[in-house]
Amino acid sequence: MKGILIINLGTPDNLELPSVKKYLKEFLSDSYVVDIPTIIRKILVNFIIVPFRSRKTQEAYKSIWTKNGSPLIINTNLIKEKLDQKIEYPVEMAMRYQNPSIEKGLISLEEKGCKEIIVLPLYPHYAEATSLTTKLKVKDVKDKLDLDLKLSFLDEFYNEDGYIESLSKQINSHLNDDVDFLLFSYHGIPKRQNVRTNPTYEEQVKLASKLCAERLDLKDDQWGVAFQSRIGPGWLQPFTDKVLENLPKNGIKKIAVVCPSFVADNLETLEEINIEARETFIEAGGEKFVFIPCLNNDDNWIDFLVKYVSN
Repeated sequence: MKGILIINLGTPDNLELPSVKKYLKEFLSDSYVVDIPTIIRKILVNFIIVPFRSRKTQEAYKSIWTKNGSPLIINTNLIKEKLDQKIEYPVEMAMRYQNPSIEKGLISLEEKGCKEIIVLPLYPHYAEATSLTTKLKVKDVKDKLDLDLKLSFLDEFYNEDGYIESLSKQINSHLNDDVDFLLFSYHGIPKRQNVRTNPTYEEQVKLASKLCAERLDLKDDQWGVAFQSRIGPGWLQPFTDKVLENLPKNGIKKIAVVCPSFVADNLETLEEINIEARETFIEAGGEKFVFIPCLNNDDNWIDFLVKYVSN
């Protein structure tokens, strides 16, 4: 019997500072996330980032945390539950970092009698820091546990018709004639990582944006692409915050922002965009900021996933 394992990136288990530090340390210690020499990465993560950024990160999580926990866990679980209702195979969810763990997900599917696991990383676009590290982690966990399972991995789906259709409908449901501009804000990556993929990550996100814009009948001057969440120099540009500062200066004061790097709302969408980016735009002279939620458990998106995992 087949089983489905959907995987998202990760989140702290709770709002306590040790939990935030543990998450940051695991996430940033991944050589595919921070791809610099090991000794430099260890010094940077253990003696600079984790000690000095943990409280700021904790405060950011506090601003979007719910009574039921992390929004990323909640929204990913909603995807899992709807898939479970519409597909004949058992479905489990896991996070690349922290919990629920990939180990727990694989063991649960094996205990349910699954012999073949279809792994679906919930990242629309391919990048080493998401798709590759997740694939390698699943293989490593399976081997270490010596599980008698056959693994198959689904590829990125940024240009799949069903995905573009569901994303376009989600965007359109939040647009109106009062919006002057649609900004596609994607998670940034270092330029050195961008050139290691073919097509490049930048090419993938621009194509996905173009396909959506065409379905929405937007003119070229009615939409744009930017990159958020940069950590250091040498990352893909233009930067989302800089774009938002400049749009009002160019007479664009009513905008909508969507974050297609993510299919489930999380810290980067709810805090970085809906709170911080909104403030940046309004303070720069913007008048209207429409935040477009991720697909989460949207029915069109779930229907696409059902077909995607069944092919």
